[in-house]
Amino acid sequence: MKGEDLELGELLAAAEAAPPGESVEVVAQDLQKRFGAEAVSFLFVDLIGQRLIRLAATGDKAADPGEPIELQGSVYDSVLRSQRQHAEPDGRGGRRVITPVTNRGDCVGVLEVSLQSADDTVLRQVRHAAHALAYIIVTDRRFTDLYHQGRRTTPTSLAAEIQHQLLPSSSCCEAAQFTLAGGLVPADDIGGDTYDYTLDRDTLHLSITDAMGHDTNSALLATLLVGALRQARRGGCDALEQARHAHEALLSHSRGLATGQLLCVDLETGLCDLVNAGHPRPLLLRDNAVAEVELAVNLPFGVAAPTAYRLQELLLRPGDRLVLLTDGMLERGAASVDLASVIHDTRALHPREAVRTLTAAVLDACHGNLKDDATVLILDWHSNRGQPD
Repeated sequence: MKGEDLELGELLAAAEAAPPGESVEVVAQDLQKRFGAEAVSFLFVDLIGQRLIRLAATGDKAADPGEPIELQGSVYDSVLRSQRQHAEPDGRGGRRVITPVTNRGDCVGVLEVSLQSADDTVLRQVRHAAHALAYIIVTDRRFTDLYHQGRRTTPTSLAAEIQHQLLPSSSCCEAAQFTLAGGLVPADDIGGDTYDYTLDRDTLHLSITDAMGHDTNSALLATLLVGALRQARRGGCDALEQARHAHEALLSHSRGLATGQLLCVDLETGLCDLVNAGHPRPLLLRDNAVAEVELAVNLPFGVAAPTAYRLQELLLRPGDRLVLLTDGMLERGAASVDLASVIHDTRALHPREAVRTLTAAVLDACHGNLKDDATVLILDWHSNRGQPD
C-alpha cells in the first residue's frame, strides 16, 4: 500500500471494528504499514490547556505515554496555533512530521509521525489521516473515558467535573457564516460558569451564564439552568421564551440566581435576538475599534420581580467580532488587563487563539489564583447573505 492514496472507508471500518480505546492505534498501524513509519503518536491538550498528553506512541520505545509535555513554546503549540503541518529532520536521518488533528475548528490534538522520507504526496496523505483521526476520536470519545481521564493532569473538583459536563463537547465550531470559540478558566475548580451553542438549519443559538455561589452549589444551580435552557431551545423556543423557562426553573426548584445572555443569530441576515439577564455587556470589535454593546439589562434569572424580560436586537456585519464574557474576566485581580486592547491586538487571530490569549492574560494578572470562573465566548461573523454588503 506504500504511496497509495488513503482508503478512508477501509480506515474508518477498521477503527469502528476496534474497541473505542484502540482507534488511534488503528490509524497508527495504517500509517506504519503504508509509509513505513518508525513511530506514530497522538497527543492532545490537557484540561488546563498547558500540557500535552501522549495517548499512543506506537514503535517509539523512548516515549513515555504518561509523561506530560509542556505546551507553551513547543513545536506542538506552534502547530496547534497555526493549524499547519510541520516537518523537520528527526536527528536519525528521517523526518519528524507533526500535523493538527482538527474537526470543524475544534483542535482535538496533533499527530506525530517519524518517517524515513516524506515527499509532498506522503505529507498530504498524513494530513488526510489526521483529518480522519479527528472524526474517529470525536465519535469514539462518546463511548470511553480514555480521553477524559488523560486530560486530567491535576486534581479536578466535583464542581468542575459537573461544570465540564455542561459544556459543549467541542469548544470551537466553524461554518460558512461564522467561527465560534469558547474557553473557561480555571478548568479544575470552582464550577458556576457555562457557555453553550448549537446550530440548526437557519439559526445559531448561543448562551453564556454565571450561576451564583461557590463550589458544588453553583455547579448544581448551573445544571438546573442549562437543563432548562436546552429544554426550551430544543422545544423550538426563541431567546425570550428560553429566558422565561430558565427563570421559572430557578424560581421553582432552587433559591439561587444566575446571570446570563441568550442569543439567537439568523444565519441568513446576521440579525441577533438577544436577552441580557443581569450579565456583563458584550464587547464588539467592528471597523478596528472595540466598544461595549449598549444593551438594556434585565434582572438575573431566579429573582422574583414583576418585570418581564426584554428581547433586543443586534445586527452583525461581516468582519464583526462579538465577545461574550462572565464577570470573572473583570474581577478585581484582573483589573490590570485592558480587555479592549487585548481584543483589538488579537483581531487577526482565530477565535480559538484569541480565547486562549484573553483567558491567559486574566489568569496571569491574578497570578493563577482566580476567585471566580472566567469565561469567554468569541463569535466572528463572516457573511450576511440576506443583506447587501
